[in-house]
Amino acid sequence: MNILFVLTSHDKLGDTGKKTGFWIEEFANPYYTLLDKGADITLATPKGGVAPIDPSSDTPEASTKDTKRFKNDAVAQEKIKNTLALSKIDPNDYDAVFYPGGHGPLWDLSNDNTSINLIETFNQQKKPIGFVCHAPAALKGVKNEDGTPLVKGKKVTGFTNSEEEAVQLTDVVPFLVEDMLKTNGGIFSKKADWAAYAVQDGNLITGQNPASSELVAEKLLAFLN
Repeated sequence: MNILFVLTSHDKLGDTGKKTGFWIEEFANPYYTLLDKGADITLATPKGGVAPIDPSSDTPEASTKDTKRFKNDAVAQEKIKNTLALSKIDPNDYDAVFYPGGHGPLWDLSNDNTSINLIETFNQQKKPIGFVCHAPAALKGVKNEDGTPLVKGKKVTGFTNSEEEAVQLTDVVPFLVEDMLKTNGGIFSKKADWAAYAVQDGNLITGQNPASSELVAEKLLAFLN
């Protein structure tokens, strides 16, 4: 099975002067969950080249068995440094697409036309589309064939307003994932802050936060099988 991972190219945390990017755990856990089941994984970003790692996710506190494995995996690290440009991707070559979070996607993937078209194509082909934490930001401009928002009337989750408040970035981010999903007509549900939670509605799979990345990967895998 061929699975496409789409990561952010964006590394600036608004006007704070701090860096952002993708969250290692949200990449590493699904990457190894799927890789160990025989998946062939391709990494792409809007700009191609290096996918920036959010420094906040690269700390001893945020470390997990999967992030440690990534740190010792020269092949995976090389892939992160040499992602393909989204414009070079043909959706027909893949069985599923997965978007890891981190704050980066709020700035680039949320309004990247190539990404939007890609998700719309995967959805029309009834292939699984997975997003975790801040990655549902990439669904902001995605439409169904009738022009309605893709999430309208669908069960979804994502990084919650209270979780954004907890990390004190409510006033930094361009929009709140929970608010955007609700505005677009999504049926938003959540668990307590930082609890593992993922929901599936047809081929759309979303996870609430970093702890939910494995649940999203498992649901994606179950859909493919």
